[in-house]
Amino acid sequence: MEWKVDRDADKPLYQQIFEYIEEKISYGEYPPGTLLPSERKLAQQLNVNRMTIAHVYDELQASGLVERKKGSGTRVSTHKWGILPKGVTNWRKYIEGGSFIPSYPLIRRIRSEAKVMENGYNLASGKLSSDLFPTQYLQSVLAEQTFPNDLGYEHPQGLLSLRETMASYVKSYHDINTTSSSVLITSGAQQALHLITQCLLNPGDAVAIEAPSYCYSLPLFQSAGLRIFGLPVDTNGVNPEDIVSLYEKHKIRMIFLNPTYHSPTGSSLSNSRRKRVLEISAELGIPIVEDDPVSLLSFDNEQHTPLKSYDKSGNVLYIGSLSKVIGSSLRIGWLIGPQTVINRLADAREQIDFGLSVFPQMIANLLLQSSEYPKHLEFLRQELVERRDEMTSALKEILGNQIEFTIPKGGLFIWCKINRNIDDQKLVEEGIKQKILFMPGSVYGSPNGYVRLTFAHLKKEEMREAVLRLADVLKNV
Repeated sequence: MEWKVDRDADKPLYQQIFEYIEEKISYGEYPPGTLLPSERKLAQQLNVNRMTIAHVYDELQASGLVERKKGSGTRVSTHKWGILPKGVTNWRKYIEGGSFIPSYPLIRRIRSEAKVMENGYNLASGKLSSDLFPTQYLQSVLAEQTFPNDLGYEHPQGLLSLRETMASYVKSYHDINTTSSSVLITSGAQQALHLITQCLLNPGDAVAIEAPSYCYSLPLFQSAGLRIFGLPVDTNGVNPEDIVSLYEKHKIRMIFLNPTYHSPTGSSLSNSRRKRVLEISAELGIPIVEDDPVSLLSFDNEQHTPLKSYDKSGNVLYIGSLSKVIGSSLRIGWLIGPQTVINRLADAREQIDFGLSVFPQMIANLLLQSSEYPKHLEFLRQELVERRDEMTSALKEILGNQIEFTIPKGGLFIWCKINRNIDDQKLVEEGIKQKILFMPGSVYGSPNGYVRLTFAHLKKEEMREAVLRLADVLKNV
């Protein structure tokens, strides 16, 4: 919640909160039937005593603005002051309709808490901590930038100079051969996934994704009406022959893979399996979407060649982004594929927003061309190794045989299995109570009892205290 009480004002806190909610209702921002936060939740968001919120809700009920039912919560009244409002749109029906499915409740719960949590530890985020952001590097790059003379719409595929730089970038870092005409600049990797599901597939189509997988946490697949089938992941990634089995049973039309430092497990698809996956793709005529956000964050100089590098038939759509190596708010991603596919997706994206803002594209172009970029990558890898080691050491020392995990060789996450039966919902709620956030495995399609912990969002000196707090959570569930 962005609004805050004014503790220096003469007006009592409960009166400020009452007037704020009353205004929201009168402006139609809280339409009739809207469920208000629980007393405990709102008290936590506003950092006030729960009894203050109870007083506010009592006053709102007495005024006829809300209705309260035990077990059902507090809702904005559908009969304001006893009179059915005429001409008021029932927005709830619209919100619950539409084809775009909301995020899963447990994910929304965690993200909501992350926005208001103070003096806590966020191990759920996929973002880098602020001290890993290349501030000085960025400032020096921006100092060289000249303001463009033309602020009209850019090419629907993205800024040409950035696409040219990107073609050189993926050749240098990933051994991928492409040209600027086969590159689409996107607003992060998720926009690329959204365009693919909306433009290249039809409702009812069957697709294969890893199990567990970050893709399970994205309702965009269900929103597109796709049927999802899982490919089990082991320490060497998916078993290629499972793709054949799924095709025979369900005639899958597309395969979505995150083969290098897979989220959430951290595993990497072996080179032999990569080549076999490509063979199967060619034999069955099934395209592959390769999501590759963190392959540059390798901690032992191990090279994982992208599927796209081996792809000679144009069967792989390759997605990358700067979110995990520069910063998520820059919102620069890219999709590489056959030019006909890129043209189709660029047309769809142009219908949505006429293309990305030129400014982040200009910044990204300068960043990638700068001689400082390789130095930043090396700094980032070293920092992440130290943070990984700090967290894994604390996990072993403090939690011992309560959990199992494999030390990741790259990326941002540690995938942990809790060695007893546990309910993810209760685990998350206890974590919120203890002011520590993490992503439960169930949001990625795994059974209860798994958690994904990020070591990139906390400083090294915070790791031990965060694990101690996690230990308290496990004691209480």
